[in-house]
Amino acid sequence: YADYALNHAEGCAHGCTYPCYAFVMKKRCGVISSYKDWIQPKIVENALELLDKELPRLKNKIKQVFMCFTTDPFMYEIEEINRLTLKILERLNRDKVKAILITKGVCTDQLTDKQLYNEQNEYGISLVSLSEAFREKHEPFSAPYKKRIEALKKLHDAGLKTWVSIEPYPTPNIIRQNIRDLLESISFVNRIVFGKWNYSRLTTAYIHNKEFYNSMAYEVASFCECHAIETHIKEGTISPSHLGTGRSSERVTLANYMQAPS
Repeated sequence: YADYALNHAEGCAHGCTYPCYAFVMKKRCGVISSYKDWIQPKIVENALELLDKELPRLKNKIKQVFMCFTTDPFMYEIEEINRLTLKILERLNRDKVKAILITKGVCTDQLTDKQLYNEQNEYGISLVSLSEAFREKHEPFSAPYKKRIEALKKLHDAGLKTWVSIEPYPTPNIIRQNIRDLLESISFVNRIVFGKWNYSRLTTAYIHNKEFYNSMAYEVASFCECHAIETHIKEGTISPSHLGTGRSSERVTLANYMQAPS
């Protein structure tokens, strides 16, 4: 995603119940004691001071800064963190450092304000379903899907670059849904990233999971090709030994499936 990352909070209030890599690693390393601790995020109070110290030294080396790998820059209804995110973006903008963001919250339309507007930045949302029942079960304190999409569309319409991460995409034993419906709802974005549901026995329990993810990767790549959307299929999502299952050789070549290096 980027050569540098910035995580200005410890923990995440969205409380996703599917295996969250950040939560698992923080707990394993003893940084977070429990799920309850994890969903009560703590801000890095000297984040702006650290930026002021590090940017003069690093700004000419940084290609782009990713926000965030182990927390969320726009936590739903957590204004303290959201305000800090905007201050960080304003600081990065002053040194013309590109930022890439992803959230399960709402991308505020303040990003279109003059002091925050940066056409090189990329703003993304995580979206793996349109079902609010699924969200309430697996992403219980995150923003409703409709709000995420509507906010992202406003940024797109203002001329900003937008993207969506469809990861971790659930197998049919978790939820039955039509991926085309999801793709149509975000057909305006510049880039789509697709990846499978990891770290869970639920996916391996679905005996056709390899064929399923190959098929979904093809659907994503095909849709993006038709809509001139940049595509990235996450490493490990496609199973080469199952590429030909139920598909013509023409379809197999479309995919690899438009997989690009991270």
